[in-house]
Amino acid sequence: MTGHARKAPRVAVVHDFGSATPNDVLAAAHRLCDVLFVADFDRPGAAAARPSMLALAEVVDVTGRDPEERVRLLREAGVDGIVTYSEYQLAETARLARGLGLPHHDPDLVPALVDKLVQRRILAEAGVQATRCAVIGDDPAQALDLVGVPAVIKPRIGAGSTHTTRVDSAEEFLDAAAVRPDGIEFVAEQMLEGDPAVAGEFWGDYVSVESVHTGSTSRQVCVTGKFALAEPFRETGMLLPATLTEEAAAEVLALEAAAVRALGIRHGITHTEIKLTAGGPRIIEVNGRLGGYVPEILRRATGINLVRTALEVALGKEPRIPAARHRGVTYQFFLTPPAVAGTLTSVDGVAELAELPGVRNVETHAEPGRLVDWREGTQSHLGVVFGSAPDHATLRKVAESITATFRPVIAPPVGAGA
Repeated sequence: MTGHARKAPRVAVVHDFGSATPNDVLAAAHRLCDVLFVADFDRPGAAAARPSMLALAEVVDVTGRDPEERVRLLREAGVDGIVTYSEYQLAETARLARGLGLPHHDPDLVPALVDKLVQRRILAEAGVQATRCAVIGDDPAQALDLVGVPAVIKPRIGAGSTHTTRVDSAEEFLDAAAVRPDGIEFVAEQMLEGDPAVAGEFWGDYVSVESVHTGSTSRQVCVTGKFALAEPFRETGMLLPATLTEEAAAEVLALEAAAVRALGIRHGITHTEIKLTAGGPRIIEVNGRLGGYVPEILRRATGINLVRTALEVALGKEPRIPAARHRGVTYQFFLTPPAVAGTLTSVDGVAELAELPGVRNVETHAEPGRLVDWREGTQSHLGVVFGSAPDHATLRKVAESITATFRPVIAPPVGAGA
């Protein structure tokens, strides 16, 4: 079948671990476009989704193919747009889009979206925000001298707060630098100290802004509130609407817009994390793709489907995004284990979670025998509670009940000291 014979346009979706499953994408594409998954099955995210992709849609297998051949395969498939929902495929998708002459992030922009050091430099040079940041090389003391403490040590390129550590002294800095995993380049960043008073004492001291960019316009869809981080920097959930005052929200939106302009983002969806400090909002990072877990909560809270919006933008359309309107508070609460590494031996309280007021669904992956490691960041969580509450005060009580009810037991690794 040729591209001219099809009635529906076709969008190539470069798949990997990310913010949308194959089922999510196909549901969002209903009556909008056909979906062609692009998969490198040497990538763990694509390999894990292989059965569902092959069962649900057409798949172009690019495993082992060189860059030119990948472009040729997609050109022959007659795709009209291209998108990815994965941080790990931003560079590849940008390169494919350029080869196909389709709209997407420019490949020259991608380093500013995925490389934390490059992004910090651009924001500083543009006068948006100066944050001390340095690569940790063979002599970590050099990075310590440049950044100081307190600081955050994290992968230079990565997502989900994996291998991310706070250090409050020179000794902690050098100790953390000494146990970095092989094959990953790390940076040290100046610690952005949050002010609990901005969002409220119980809530997270950071938010995210979800925005849509079509070349001619940028539209800020919402400010997503957060529950407080678990040690060291693991997300524990999100809520809509956020608990910010109108003034605080306006400051957040102004900073996000300035960062987007400074980075030169003109296409796609961005997910920008912002710390709420006593001196005003500060950029944590700007991500050039849809944020993890954001599509579900936003759609449930407002009816806005950002997975579909991303497909529309890939096709060169101007999506119609209504103003977000909320009835009560919608939330996702992550079932976060303690900041340890070990084997999950048992879990108590899962059945009781579903009986809590306002809980809609409880999704768990807390099977005994699972290995749990805080260094996996947000992905170390053991499940998600989905629900709603009439107001933030009620949600706080429910969140406290969830924490008290869910009780995982984790055994330390064999041979670990007491």
